[in-house]
Amino acid sequence: MDYFLTLPNPNFKGEASLEEAIKSRRTIRDFRSDPLTLQQLSQLLWAGSGITDEGGFKRAAASAGALYPIDLYIFAGQNGTPGLDAGVYHYHPQGHKISLLKAGDLRRDLAQASLGQMWMARAPITILIAGEYERCSRKYRQRGIIYTYIEAGHIGQNIFLQAEALGFGAGIIGAFENQSVAEVAGIPAQHDPILLMPVGYKAD
Repeated sequence: MDYFLTLPNPNFKGEASLEEAIKSRRTIRDFRSDPLTLQQLSQLLWAGSGITDEGGFKRAAASAGALYPIDLYIFAGQNGTPGLDAGVYHYHPQGHKISLLKAGDLRRDLAQASLGQMWMARAPITILIAGEYERCSRKYRQRGIIYTYIEAGHIGQNIFLQAEALGFGAGIIGAFENQSVAEVAGIPAQHDPILLMPVGYKAD
């Protein structure tokens, strides 16, 4: 039976303005080892793909036909988030919770699968944005694959801006071996890795 960890409730009002976050956002490739709190992780995941309406259906990023073909996975490093063991977790928007998919600190394995970009292993967490194309293509056919990529971009930008508003930063990686990343993560075969986003405090 899966073990689910319900995340802290996200905040709906922050200190930094949207305009400030857009102006200061940069792609970060050098991180400090400082951990992220569970509250901060909760906020990032909600901003990426969380539920935003009282009915429990609409999400933070636009989705063609409201089909939501994207799943988020988190690579949590050792001591990367106090209260969260190292491992790969699956985010479940309904209920705003995560479940452990694979135990262990796999950040270096993930970096190796990303064409040896070892800098990314310094970030306390990395978010994997993966697509299940069939959810969209069964309605939109070949266009559904394109719509899935578009949605991944929306989610990535939300994570970028939320990280900036919280006082840290994110990188973004598209250069990796899809099958290798999927194997490291242990995700279902129908979930195709699209983007990786290391997140953490910016190095001085």
